[in-house]
Amino acid sequence: MSSPAPAAAPITRDAALRIALAARAMPAITLPRLIEVLQDLIGDEIDCERLRKITVTDLKTGFGSLDGEEDGEDIGIGLEALKLAARILWGDTQEDENLPKIETYAEGDMPDSLRVALCSDSGNELNGHFGSCLRYLVYQVSATESRCIGIRDALEADFAADKNLFRTQLIDDCHVLYVVSMGGPAAAKVIRANIYPIKRIEGGPATEILSEFQGMMAGSPPPWMLKALGVAAEQRLKNYGAAPTDE
Repeated sequence: MSSPAPAAAPITRDAALRIALAARAMPAITLPRLIEVLQDLIGDEIDCERLRKITVTDLKTGFGSLDGEEDGEDIGIGLEALKLAARILWGDTQEDENLPKIETYAEGDMPDSLRVALCSDSGNELNGHFGSCLRYLVYQVSATESRCIGIRDALEADFAADKNLFRTQLIDDCHVLYVVSMGGPAAAKVIRANIYPIKRIEGGPATEILSEFQGMMAGSPPPWMLKALGVAAEQRLKNYGAAPTDE
């Protein structure tokens, strides 16, 4: 009797994480479908070293074959999404050439400023959902200046017992969070962390969004913003022509 074939080596944690994130980066691509393509390309034993050999052309051809498109031209994913997925599989999630440059910042450098996080999947853009974005772009913003002070990967969130809590803790030093979309339970955790969520469904360039935010700061800041800036309650009421009650 022949001995059973040795079991395939288990997928490593890092490789599994990359694959899960790469699947999210491609619209309409499920995790099982991506795994099927990868197994066809590199076999059942998948690790980070093998993933680094995957090219954009490999992915395009692989998905095209599953769809019955021999040339892979009509797979409905998009070249930019394929490029992003390939970078994630390689482990180069911070190599997006369009990411903002991180600038030095020390507490107190920008008086009357707030810390703002933006959910991002690519470039210097607000284009991510809170629960699935690849990273958070973190800016220190005053009425006259904005400075990118950090880019925080959300790579480990998928392995956390509470994904929304993990993501909230990544940005718990921020006052404001811009999202394209966010579910109710996630919003509750963010609000409990004293972070003010702002949903902007259409997304947009970070520079544009931060410019609008600065306009709000310089004009008539809403009560939540005044509170975040440390303005006393009496002064916040005075700014809105209201007087404190005796209650």
